[in-house]
Amino acid sequence: MNIFFDTEFTGLHKNTTLISIGLISETGKTFYAEFTDYNHTQIDNWIQKNVINNLQFNQSGAFLNSRDSNIEVKGTKQYISKHLKEWLDSFNERIQFVSDVCHYDMVLLIDLFGSAFDLPMYVNPACHDINQDIARYFNIQESAAFNLSREKILDDFEVNIEGDKHNSLYDAKVIGAIYNEIIEHE
Repeated sequence: MNIFFDTEFTGLHKNTTLISIGLISETGKTFYAEFTDYNHTQIDNWIQKNVINNLQFNQSGAFLNSRDSNIEVKGTKQYISKHLKEWLDSFNERIQFVSDVCHYDMVLLIDLFGSAFDLPMYVNPACHDINQDIARYFNIQESAAFNLSREKILDDFEVNIEGDKHNSLYDAKVIGAIYNEIIEHE
């Protein structure tokens, strides 16, 4: 089972903290979480404008909404980690995470479980990175693939995803759509 995911966090540095995480399975089940315990002192103007302003939940405090295996949760890292593990357990099969330029994303995802040694046995600890797929598909260097607009790629495939860039669930849906289009067209 492929699960496409993205995270938003407080900056590109080793002490970054999660702001949100979005996941979508290849069957369409979603998990979206917003963290209440991220380091607010690390929020700069760009993160405020592009990430914080694109969060979905206005209410404060922890909560959990669940409908048809689609989970929305807000709370601390510990609270979200518990619900993420339960959501992943529901698939009852081997999971391959797929992301885009996933170096920070995968480290932060693993950190929700404690360490790579604490990942459930059914989770592959290596993330598949679509930036490499994009480079191969367009026959370009990975650095050039990194600079391609993901929305432009979807436009070229005539695929429309509703939402706001830098919302982690929207970005996870974009990752899944690009992955599926490249696989379909190869």
